[in-house]
Amino acid sequence: GWVALCERRGLVRSMSAKGCSPDNAACEGFFGRPENEFFHYRDWRGVSLAEFRERLEAYLAYYREGRIKRSPGWLSPDEYRRSEGCGVVKTSWTII
Repeated sequence: GWVALCERRGLVRSMSAKGCSPDNAACEGFFGRPENEFFHYRDWRGVSLAEFRERLEAYLAYYREGRIKRSPGWLSPDEYRRSEGCGVVKTSWTII
């Protein structure tokens, strides 16, 4: 499982108590944005799982390629990586 994988890779898991995330702020922020921008405030009635996956994949592509952020100079995550000389990997999401 997850714990064994971390141990094999020599990774230290850093998880705060439920509802208290100061040492996990980046992760909490990342998952909080899609929750607010993509999931909440939509009527999901009648949306099939396949359609939900398609919409989620489209949102993740937008988040990576088009959603600008103030802190790195109003760049999208992909644009910021390119500006830092990092490669941008096009991924094919497998959402299960």
